[in-house]
Amino acid sequence: MSLTFETALQSFRPQLPLAVALSGGADSTALLIACAAHWPGQVWAFHVHHGLQTAADGFEAHCRALCERLAVPIQVRHVDARHASGQSPEDAARQARYAALEDMLGEARDVRAIALAQHADDQIETIMLALSRGAGVAGIAAMPMQWARAGVDWHRPLLRTGGEDIRRWLKERDAEWVEDPTNADERYTRNRIRRHVLPTLESVFPQFRDTFARSAEHAAQAAELLQELADQDLLNVGNPPSIKALRALSRARQANVLRHWLRVAHATTPSAAQLGALLDQVAACTTRGHRIHLKVGRGFIERNDGLLDWYN
Repeated sequence: MSLTFETALQSFRPQLPLAVALSGGADSTALLIACAAHWPGQVWAFHVHHGLQTAADGFEAHCRALCERLAVPIQVRHVDARHASGQSPEDAARQARYAALEDMLGEARDVRAIALAQHADDQIETIMLALSRGAGVAGIAAMPMQWARAGVDWHRPLLRTGGEDIRRWLKERDAEWVEDPTNADERYTRNRIRRHVLPTLESVFPQFRDTFARSAEHAAQAAELLQELADQDLLNVGNPPSIKALRALSRARQANVLRHWLRVAHATTPSAAQLGALLDQVAACTTRGHRIHLKVGRGFIERNDGLLDWYN
């Protein structure tokens, strides 16, 4: 069920000291104010300056001034978040941001946990983007509320709280925040979803935040089961995979284990068409003379005796 901002914070029990990823926007500003009040002297702020717009200097100034008022220590990292050719600008910024946060965690060695301010509307946007791309259960699972990475607990305590409730909490306290001008730029798909799709969903399905959240939880459980099955099947088919062992599995399990093998052994992901073509070749591979040579992910798969080899 949806949670108010205050209820979400009451149920948030991180290890301390805690870092809050602070962009200067409403959501992270509210999260920092609440955490600093709840755990005085135990909270840090981490700010990432993406260097993508002139307003970024104002974001940093707001964050520094806020932290000074709250008596919260702040770390700032300047990064080059420009995207490479063929890369999504949003993906490039996200990768640069998480790399900077991990870097700051490495320096603030006493920090035991970090909190990110994504909320329920962000989660819905992530699910909608995943569905628009034809994602599987891992994509529909969207953003987890908690996970561990590099010895630190990462949290998203506001994933069940709507953005409007967070802003209402701030306004009641006369707190100020900065608005990122890119949030109004409809060249970004997330902004179009936020402006056009979410209001329609709310008018037709008033409880859509709760129901979508349940679907994401179900998808996360299914993704976990598929991962466990892929681990087991990879042990059985081998690395590189045996074609004979693969053919003993159903087509769905072949797809699951091959996708897993390519990701963990070769850091590449096949398209749906590439994976389908590979499965067809495995099914047709009934004689010694049958050759396989397919473009898969960033490289190629070939048959080598009774095994599948990948190279780039």
